[in-house]
Amino acid sequence: MKKLPVGIQTFSKIIEDDYLYIDKTEIARSLIERYQYIFLSRPRRFGKSLFLDTLKNIFEGKQDLFKGLLIEKQWNWEEKYPVIKISFSGGIHSKDDLEEDLLHILKSNEDRLELQCENKSKAKYFFAELIQQAFQKYQQKVVILVDEYDKPILDNIENIPEALIIRDGMRDFYAKIKENDEYLRFAFLTGVSKFSKVSLFSGLNNLEDISLNPDYGNVCGYTQHDVDTVFAPYLEGVDMDEVKRWYNGYNFLGDKVYNPFDILLFIKNHCVFDNYWFETGTPRFLIELIKKNSYFIPDFLNINVDKSLVNSFDIENLNLETILFQTGYLTIKRLLPLGMGVGYELGFPNKEVQISFNEYILRSMTSSSKKDMIRYELLDIISTGDVARLETAIKRLFASIAYNNFTNNDIESYEGFYASVLYAYFASIGVDIIAEDVSNKGRIDLTLKSGLRTYIFEFKVSDQEPLEQIKKMKYYEKYDGERYIIGIVFDPQARNVSKFEWERI
Repeated sequence: MKKLPVGIQTFSKIIEDDYLYIDKTEIARSLIERYQYIFLSRPRRFGKSLFLDTLKNIFEGKQDLFKGLLIEKQWNWEEKYPVIKISFSGGIHSKDDLEEDLLHILKSNEDRLELQCENKSKAKYFFAELIQQAFQKYQQKVVILVDEYDKPILDNIENIPEALIIRDGMRDFYAKIKENDEYLRFAFLTGVSKFSKVSLFSGLNNLEDISLNPDYGNVCGYTQHDVDTVFAPYLEGVDMDEVKRWYNGYNFLGDKVYNPFDILLFIKNHCVFDNYWFETGTPRFLIELIKKNSYFIPDFLNINVDKSLVNSFDIENLNLETILFQTGYLTIKRLLPLGMGVGYELGFPNKEVQISFNEYILRSMTSSSKKDMIRYELLDIISTGDVARLETAIKRLFASIAYNNFTNNDIESYEGFYASVLYAYFASIGVDIIAEDVSNKGRIDLTLKSGLRTYIFEFKVSDQEPLEQIKKMKYYEKYDGERYIIGIVFDPQARNVSKFEWERI
């Protein structure tokens, strides 16, 4: 079997060293023939850099690398184009160093293309001259490829004033692409976020966004067909339904796809299920945004948004749903017809993200010494049906919440806070979970499914009778098998459980 290209983003290295390659060259050919200026947004570790490098090798006419691939007999390899490739994928870019970083990137392109530019006083002028000189020397229009175009901004997103300065500087830099249209054959920009045209792309408003174009939904990532065929020899004896639950589910309006990083590391690590993609880095500002806005965590299961919300990232008005979608923590679950167009229902793409995201939230709220112990205990209780132990476990859970999560606010007075904490814990242990489940009698606060067992929770703050409400409304009637009804009352002063009752129905 071929070697797995874990962490390899160079197309030539994959081909020449005989690594496994999922053929994306037909998609590349289609893009080149149909468009001139393209923008693509995908989450990190999704294969954007490899696809961009594949385009570079196509335009440079390196036919030997494409033997046996779909594009080999469909491309005119006699035509070769000068390529300027700009990548921000490595390192952290600060406001003070960005100009120097750009000059260094452009100088490497100047050397590779064997050019001699004169105006290097600022990166934007150097860029413009580089385009024009490449065109003049090679007597062929120029190709521009930009990898992680937004990374300098996202590197500084926790410092908004600095991020705004960087954004404005990058806007002037990217404007040189449109200004030199007469010299360009093709331009392709990739990144995680999609900034609104008025904020970053006002100087490059001719970009065509293919991020949610169904024709190119599979441009990055592995499809189920890829996993079932190309990866079949690597996955013999593996529970493929569980692989699908853990790692499939990202939807960009094509096929549902897997993050390549997950599949490659899953195989490399002897097919052990783990949160490979999530562990590569989660922005701190996400958690701060969630805590700042007292977001109801169960809402992450199904968020309804309009198309404009997921398509526009605005530094000065950070929207949590937009960030979560563009960074890959939420994906499109289904289309929603609206009177003025289309909307989306967003939710977690798979088990890995559900478990890891909720565990990450808990890590920011609870003492680390107790967090894992409580999670394992909750998993054991839910798996065995030993509900008698649940009250003690939940009390320990709330006792472990950091005091500063209650300071200077009144969130502990609301059912939603306690429901959010319990939801996050149960979601982080991987059980099937339904928040605010709808029955024909009303809404159930929380429902858990584990095998043939169903757990139905009702939460109250102050002295009420949640168990009686479950019985009265007969929320349990929609479920078969073993059913447990659990009523919990929280005391805002004690910040913990004041009443816990349960019955098996």
